[in-house]
Amino acid sequence: MAPASAMELEAPPPVAAVAKEIKSPEVLSSPQRKKLGAHFLESDERRFSGGARTPLGGGYEPPPPSAAGTTPVNLRGEPIADLSRTGGWVAAFFIFGNEMAERMAYFGLSVNMVVFMFKVMHRPFTTSANAVNNFLGISQASSVLGGFLADAYLGRYWTIAIFTTMYLLGLVALTVSASVPALVPSQEGCDKLAMLLGACAPAEPWQMAYLHTALYVTAFGAAGIRPCVSSFGADQFDERSPGYKRRLDRFFNLFYLAVTLGAIAAFTAVVYIQMHRGWAAAFGTLALAMGTSNALFFVGTPLYRHRVPGGSPLTRVAQVLVAAFRKRHAAFDSGGFVGLYEVAGAKSAVRGSAKIDHTDDFRWLDKAALQLEGDLAGGEAAPDPWRLCTVTQVEEVKILLRLLPVPACTVMLSVVLTEFLTLSVQQAYTLNTRVAALHLPVTCMPVFPCLAIFLVLALYYQTFAPLARRLTGHPHGASQLQRVGLGLVFSILSVAWAGLFERYRRGYAVRHGYLALFLSPMPGLSAYWLLIQYCLIGVAEVFCLVALLEFLYQEAPDAMRSVGSAYAAVAGGLGCFLASALNTAVDAATRDDRAGRPSWLAQNINVGRFDYLYWLLAVLSTINLLVFVYVAKRYKYRVRIDAQDTGVNKH
Repeated sequence: MAPASAMELEAPPPVAAVAKEIKSPEVLSSPQRKKLGAHFLESDERRFSGGARTPLGGGYEPPPPSAAGTTPVNLRGEPIADLSRTGGWVAAFFIFGNEMAERMAYFGLSVNMVVFMFKVMHRPFTTSANAVNNFLGISQASSVLGGFLADAYLGRYWTIAIFTTMYLLGLVALTVSASVPALVPSQEGCDKLAMLLGACAPAEPWQMAYLHTALYVTAFGAAGIRPCVSSFGADQFDERSPGYKRRLDRFFNLFYLAVTLGAIAAFTAVVYIQMHRGWAAAFGTLALAMGTSNALFFVGTPLYRHRVPGGSPLTRVAQVLVAAFRKRHAAFDSGGFVGLYEVAGAKSAVRGSAKIDHTDDFRWLDKAALQLEGDLAGGEAAPDPWRLCTVTQVEEVKILLRLLPVPACTVMLSVVLTEFLTLSVQQAYTLNTRVAALHLPVTCMPVFPCLAIFLVLALYYQTFAPLARRLTGHPHGASQLQRVGLGLVFSILSVAWAGLFERYRRGYAVRHGYLALFLSPMPGLSAYWLLIQYCLIGVAEVFCLVALLEFLYQEAPDAMRSVGSAYAAVAGGLGCFLASALNTAVDAATRDDRAGRPSWLAQNINVGRFDYLYWLLAVLSTINLLVFVYVAKRYKYRVRIDAQDTGVNKH
């Protein structure tokens, strides 16, 4: 952009004068855009192909050397005088520790709670699996609550502090549930045969109420911190520094590595403790790990950089929708049209956010910023936000709408992950888990996707990135959306293989007389055939979910980054609920008791048809991939205006 004149820098034109330069989105000329841009001081250091559409969002241009960002503050909300004493990798590692313990607790509960409800609380296996799926779904889908509180009022630090304490209280309550005999039904006479026949003493309603209360307190604790931890960690890096994009890319990979280490600990150490020390010791270990990580998180407090909460994002969204509806009949070429409203100067009217350039998408929302004669009558310093919003506020809503289809396309991956957590464990119970002298418990089998994730993350920058860089020309090997798409491809391969192997496993059980022995391992068939589907889904997680977190953080509005990160968690939660709904629908559609036809999801896996369900998932995942390719090709990365281009004096 052409630099502004000295007169423009010393005396910015009044709001109305600026607005008159923008007659309407239909006739907006290039010089007019440049004059409006003089009031937009942006906060990102990258510019993606001028907003051009590229295959799977792959367009990339090197970032400008300097870019202005929102200023980090300390815990009291004051600007940090010396940034070198705060943030960076040291602060990030305190946050990694908190995430590692949270994931250890999350996966520890997800793999053990089904067995605990089945063996200790004497609930049917299907009921236990659905209860855990609901726990997983609530803990993710309600993450938008944590994101809202962080962006609106509390900030990310205090949101994490409050909800991580709630998380710890839930884990302590679960430990008490497993420790006090009065909180579980009688175990007398409840051997394996009685368990299979459903003859064990059932849990009292109040016992289940206590367990569910403890479980859902834990779920809401997880929901509150999940959208904030990754964003708070990314906040520790200076987005105005030349190497910001590279450091951010590595941060999200290391962040997911911390997630993976927590999961590995859950699937190995916690399972071992449960088998040798009992349920109380296992849940107590999770509570101890969470308490330790909380202490470390608070120890790192002096090192953290913070972002000022921008006020309620839901209120700002509602204001845009109401203002656009009120002016739905107004035309851009009407006689009373003044222009699109934006405050003068470098700063945005939204606290904690830089200004955002106007875009042409969702034109009906522009009417919320449509300034008509009389909107600023009487010399008002600021208009009624329910009648007139700034361009930046309108663009925030547009960005949220543009982002929505991308995480929506990852819901299917979450469905597959949720099904694997329960179905593959049932498969493993019928297989030989011994290799030579090594005997791995069935509940440890989900550790293999984590090991695959760990390996891929460790080798990512030495293998995949250099090879992909040669093919795509992208400095990081592949764009974020390309990596999400690649992850979806691997998820299809994983369920396709799972369907093929399950067909073979079931046929083997029928041929060798194991049809009724669905909890007895077949010595001639190794459980390590499951490693192929586990490794494929692990690779899918690496490419899809890591890239999704990075994508949402960078593309979300500055004052809505926690809400943007919550999109990923909400998609995961919807996947859990959809998995439960799919199981219920499949069970109802395929079961026919009068004809003696068992359900695909019969408790006896050798009678059911898990292979059909896997192939159904493969078909649905393929359709989902095609939708994602369409969405990704149409997506335009945000165009952010560099301070040098705007000609605005930073000082």
